Amino acid sequence: MTARLLPPAGPQRVLASAQLANSIGDGAYYVTSALYFTHVVGLAPARVGLGLTVAWAVGSLAGVPLGRLADRRGPRGTAVLLALATALAVASFLVVDGFVPFVVAACAYATAQSGLAAARQALLAGLVSAGDRTGLLAHLQSTLNAGLAVGAALGGLALNAGTREAYLGVLALDAVSFVICAGVLVRLPSVEPVSARPRGSLGVLRDRPYAVVALLNTVLLLRLPLLSLVLPLWITRRTEAPAWLVSALFVLNTGAVMLFQVRAARGVTGLATAARAVRRAGWVMLAACVVFALSAGASLWVAVGFLVVGAVLQVVAEMGQSAGSWQLSFDLAPQGRVGEYQGLFGTGVTIARTLGPLLLTGLLVEWGTPGWLLLGAAMLAASYGMGPAARWAAGRRAEEMVRQPELVP
Repeated sequence: MTARLLPPAGPQRVLASAQLANSIGDGAYYVTSALYFTHVVGLAPARVGLGLTVAWAVGSLAGVPLGRLADRRGPRGTAVLLALATALAVASFLVVDGFVPFVVAACAYATAQSGLAAARQALLAGLVSAGDRTGLLAHLQSTLNAGLAVGAALGGLALNAGTREAYLGVLALDAVSFVICAGVLVRLPSVEPVSARPRGSLGVLRDRPYAVVALLNTVLLLRLPLLSLVLPLWITRRTEAPAWLVSALFVLNTGAVMLFQVRAARGVTGLATAARAVRRAGWVMLAACVVFALSAGASLWVAVGFLVVGAVLQVVAEMGQSAGSWQLSFDLAPQGRVGEYQGLFGTGVTIARTLGPLLLTGLLVEWGTPGWLLLGAAMLAASYGMGPAARWAAGRRAEEMVRQPELVP
């Protein structure tokens, strides 16, 4: 199993080990944090939701400047500092005792996490050749899912205990996992920072073609809240399927990504293959939406069958879209500005996780079949728009190379 999850020895293996270290802590945190903040800290669920929305909005804004910092000051040192900052932010949750301290700690956590993601991508770009990046990201995604699964099991033990000490133990575990992550990242070779070039205060935001690619990717990432929120509500409110199927579908998704993401990414080697992968994923996601819609009103086992088939189609679409978008995000970023550009591209995850639950709950759970069809059509349209947007962005990169030959790697 380890050979499947981890890439070859060297910087790639070290990056995967760092991912594994903090994903175990994150997995435990994800399954326990809501109950900790409501049952132990004593916050109302609505206030927890509001605080996290504010925090991730702040984090999404911080991604670009922190990514730029990684480019200018060196991605390894920046990533190490941000991993330690994340550990400190998680540790601060241990002592929050009200809404305002919670929001402050959550903003620090979201900011550090967003910056760490961008710095890691810049570090990866500096250590791994362009042809190997998508394959490595597939390994990292598999490693991430494995770590989350282990962490979720540990978090389940804390939920079963249900004590304040158990919840505090989970937070301590997550904080320590980011300290370990920082220690692992220190083992990597340093990547030379790039000299600053005047680009204007908006930086990557002035690059309209790349911004369009990032926006289309955000639409495709609306699939993120499906498994964690929308499908549980859909299953319990709109179908005859048993509630335990929610857990089964989560295990199916996590296991499939862990085992098959690397294989799914093997054919993605450039802009053309990446655009095709995203386009195919759009069709598969449309099919998944149709099948999910068919589960409403069906008998128990027919509904279970539709939901399982839909979940299989959804995870196939997820793996194809992920591989294609990874390739596009790196290939379309100019030399020396990967951290800054990844900071913008990474905001798609934050936006999808922040606004997606509100949007998709009304669209799918309330509207039913028309909502599923509309979501599938939107994702298909976004997937078909990705190719022209990528060619536009690639054309801009080529023009920059002509105007500024020193940017040629």
